[in-house]
Amino acid sequence: MNATDDISRLRLFAQRMPKVELHIHLEGSIWPETAMALAQRHGVSLPARDPAELQAWFRFRDFNHFVEVYLTLSQLLQTPADFEFITVELGRRLAQQNIRYAEVTFTAYTHLWQGKGLRPDDLIAGLDAGRQVVRETFGVELAWILDIPRNLSFDKRTGRYTGAASDPTVEMALDWRDRGVVALGLGGYEIGAPPEPFAEAFERARSGGLHSAPHAGEHMGPESIWGAIRALGAERIGHGVRAIEDPSLVKFLAMRQIPLELNPTSNIRLGVFPDFQAHPLRHYWDNGVFTTVNSDDPPLFNTTLNQEYQLLVDVFGFDVDALERISLNALHASFLPTERKASMKKAFLAEFKQLRRELGFDATSSH
Repeated sequence: MNATDDISRLRLFAQRMPKVELHIHLEGSIWPETAMALAQRHGVSLPARDPAELQAWFRFRDFNHFVEVYLTLSQLLQTPADFEFITVELGRRLAQQNIRYAEVTFTAYTHLWQGKGLRPDDLIAGLDAGRQVVRETFGVELAWILDIPRNLSFDKRTGRYTGAASDPTVEMALDWRDRGVVALGLGGYEIGAPPEPFAEAFERARSGGLHSAPHAGEHMGPESIWGAIRALGAERIGHGVRAIEDPSLVKFLAMRQIPLELNPTSNIRLGVFPDFQAHPLRHYWDNGVFTTVNSDDPPLFNTTLNQEYQLLVDVFGFDVDALERISLNALHASFLPTERKASMKKAFLAEFKQLRRELGFDATSSH
């Protein structure tokens, strides 16, 4: 069997293997067809006549355009039924990629701040209804990470922290622990909004039983990651990709086994790195950093988790053992209860073994 056949089998293995997604935004997972349906439902005009044109408009130009797209999508969500709808559509697409569990980031405060007349109860009612449909219909489990939009917690005129978005986000996250919320996140544009001012918000969340999963080290460098770890008690780092600029931080992350939620296509689209060859994923992997791969905002960056796994094969040189390990990494880094992780791992290993047989790989796993 030649090298081309080997690559083809690896690609197929990557597509069909069971997976966990840790870094995906609910609002950023609204595909053009879903957006068009929501716009029609509410009589909202979009800058496109069909899904293909809308996909072209989604295409990243600069960060301001990205924010414009994101807020336009958010404005389409006006009722609890809308949140249920996008959750079910997300679950459908996850199931198509053999994703069995996902921790989905949701920026609840944005929908209150936009003045759409929504209350917190409206948001969680839709999310929870959608989550149940996804579990029952597609066999996919969802959990929520409520993130603080860091920029809405700062006064742009003074550059000072106000906490405006932090307090209600923490309260909603704590109130919704029994409805699938597992962690507090920190999102938005890092520049001018470091992690440290959010220490009190994260302390409250952690004291209330939530996990800490902030974004850091995407648009800012290693100092943002250090701040997330030291001030926010980060158990996982959303992105963390610019740790590469500080070798001592890379060693620290490897030693402490703090998982990174890497999003290669997102990083390229946003200009964090010029191309995939410059992306440090392989460096992290080879140096023992706890690495996971994710899709971030799939339709906005024209990707899927399956496509990110294909990059692992085509760009980063992963073999079948490495593909299995990075899938299990995401499971181990999740905030699922220990017993649920163990049962899911057992199921994953059985599927890996069967896939190896079907695709002609050595059935002996390294796990």
